[in-house]
Amino acid sequence: MNLEIKNIVKSFSGKEILHGINFSVQSGRAMGFLGRNGAGKTTTFRCLMDVFKQDSGQFLLDGQVFNHNNNKIGYLPEERGLYYKVNVLDQLVYFGQLRGGTKQESTQSALYWINYFGLNDFKDKHLETLSKGNQQKIQIAQAFLNDPDILILDEPFSGLDPVNSQIFKEAIRSFVNNGKLVIFSSHQMSYVEEMCDDITLIHQGDILLSGDLKEIKRDKGLNKFFISGTTYETINDTIVLDYPRFEITTSDDRVIIDTKSEINLNEFIQYLIQKNISFTQVGFYEPSLQDIFVEMVGERE
Repeated sequence: MNLEIKNIVKSFSGKEILHGINFSVQSGRAMGFLGRNGAGKTTTFRCLMDVFKQDSGQFLLDGQVFNHNNNKIGYLPEERGLYYKVNVLDQLVYFGQLRGGTKQESTQSALYWINYFGLNDFKDKHLETLSKGNQQKIQIAQAFLNDPDILILDEPFSGLDPVNSQIFKEAIRSFVNNGKLVIFSSHQMSYVEEMCDDITLIHQGDILLSGDLKEIKRDKGLNKFFISGTTYETINDTIVLDYPRFEITTSDDRVIIDTKSEINLNEFIQYLIQKNISFTQVGFYEPSLQDIFVEMVGERE
């Protein structure tokens, strides 16, 4: 499946929030939808689910206008919203039926995910009696009910300990491997780097970049080296006269050199040795997703 977000515009009270955004999501490839608070991520999700009606633009699934009634969507909102005084199984069955499942189908699905997240002992208890971590797992479970075609996860790892995060990641990977459309937003860049094949970065209602994460990293690291075990001052004082076009910065205790053009790494290492610059490691630089996010948002602002 291929979901296309095409020229989506959305305004509230005369203020335009989404400015004709465009990107696409492929099944079998998890998409990380990134942006600062207020960038437009949740508004995009809600327009897709027809909670809000966009002013203009279309959502297309495999080239056809997307109809949320004909496609099952699993949604984990950032602001959690379950019923604290209703027992766990009953409310999961209720949510499953709201999504079009029969009571039998919804019950089977609810029991499967309760068991998957290790919550069998709590299925007949009110939600308010569970720990915050277990409440979060129930909230996650409802997103997976009735085998949705599209899975939308808004800040999904909030409140989870490392063990439960791993269980959740395995569930997401299973959906991706089964050809589902999976989109999730998170401020925890390490999860996005680990889980996502593609990313889309939105800032103040505009898409700054979108595409294959590995290719984006490769492009952002083009013609850049890193040097460990030395200081910015040492490198800058030495190189500034011989290579005035080089741009020198630091990141995570490493010196980053942007050569602005292709240069042979081995020849550059020999140059460092000739200049008696001590170092522990030299290599091609690949920025982290955090670096890319800060750079792109910083440039726009």
